[in-house]
Amino acid sequence: MEYTPYSLLIDVGWISLLMVVGNFLRRNVRIFQSLLMPAPITAGLLGMVLGPQVLDLIGFSEHIGTYTSLLIAVVFAAMAYGMDLTPSVRTGAKTMWSYSTGMFMAQWGIFILLGVFLFAPLFGTENWFGMMLPVGFVGGFGTAAAVGGALEGAGAAAASSLGFTSATVGTLAAIVGGIIFTTWGVRTGRTSQMPGKLPWDLRSGYIDELDQRPSIGRATTNPSAIEPLALHLGVIVLTVMIAYFINGFVNDLFPNISIPLFAMSFVIGLLGRVFFHVVKKPDYLDKDTVSSISGASTDYLIAFGIASIAPAVVAEYWQPLLLLFVLGVIFCLIFFFVMSPLFFGEKWLERGIFGWGWATAAVATGIALLKIVDPKLKSGTLNEYGVAYVGFAPFEIGMTIIAPIAVLAGFTAGLGWASLLIALVALGLAVFLGWLPGKGEKTGSGASPGSGSGANAGAGSSAQ
Repeated sequence: MEYTPYSLLIDVGWISLLMVVGNFLRRNVRIFQSLLMPAPITAGLLGMVLGPQVLDLIGFSEHIGTYTSLLIAVVFAAMAYGMDLTPSVRTGAKTMWSYSTGMFMAQWGIFILLGVFLFAPLFGTENWFGMMLPVGFVGGFGTAAAVGGALEGAGAAAASSLGFTSATVGTLAAIVGGIIFTTWGVRTGRTSQMPGKLPWDLRSGYIDELDQRPSIGRATTNPSAIEPLALHLGVIVLTVMIAYFINGFVNDLFPNISIPLFAMSFVIGLLGRVFFHVVKKPDYLDKDTVSSISGASTDYLIAFGIASIAPAVVAEYWQPLLLLFVLGVIFCLIFFFVMSPLFFGEKWLERGIFGWGWATAAVATGIALLKIVDPKLKSGTLNEYGVAYVGFAPFEIGMTIIAPIAVLAGFTAGLGWASLLIALVALGLAVFLGWLPGKGEKTGSGASPGSGSGANAGAGSSAQ
């Protein structure tokens, strides 16, 4: 069927209904309260089951999977305008960079090498088979499409299917494991932002008392000129549009280079923030309002991302795939239970949960799980990630570009060794430069009361 603006209306309408259903279930059903299940995750799971890929009871268009790329760009554009660049954030960002780069490159390196030296001899798979784990897990559906499509275009017929299968399994592992870990963390008092005994409004997800309902933002303009919400939304959307045009220009000059829209949106947002300071209007935008827009984008991103999952069954690969996914989950568990406490100190859970979601299913899922243990995003996790991303982006973008080229050039094992070396260097820097917290300390800006609005601005989410 032809895609029209009304197709968008129907897609958004259905997912909105499912989010209302998810909110109703959270408020009234005990198991949803026990799991602290966010309504967008419930909506996404319902959309996946009721949508065209399974029961076909909801008429989603075939484009719902593309909405996530725009929504994550909105999130990171908003993050740039709302984040706090305080000394505590910059300190935490160094640790976050080391952790993120080490985790990302180690997953690529280890599983590329396993593909060459374990799976190929044992199962007769192609040398690039192990690469499909990080393509789908830490890369997500976007990377699966990019790398899988490039390999498939060069004759690797199963690459795209395997990449999307990996992304699907990773997403499910992220949600199931993430909910278990977050529930455990809250009950054992390992979070810095949630009490050990949850009040009703956190368990139900609804604030009954009118005088306890917080403001979602303050007006910066008189509505007679422009509605404040329209102004804030307009600036963020304009930022994403400029990023889109710049990406197109760069791609015209360098056809083999593809910069993620959310990454360019973050950079343009930072430039927009500088512009407001130059014209002496640093408070032109209200951070809480930016945060509300970002948070709404996050919710729709999560719901659409999960609803668009279409599990691809590749029967002839089921045995190596099973082993690949088991090893992948073990890798992510090690980073969650061992590396996260080491890098982030006593109150490590928020950053560890974010890392778990990212390691298994890309940044969007990490943000979704983070919102369970840090509903107002005051831990500073996304602030630190936003700053750290400036130094991390070349590795993420570079792997998406270089990986298929390395395979086609017969340099698969070399890429694996190089990736593993980079991971070890990144992790080692935190040790040798003293970025790790001392015993009993917590890292980053989670303890800073003033860090809330900035972190909130990152609340929105991403599918890479």
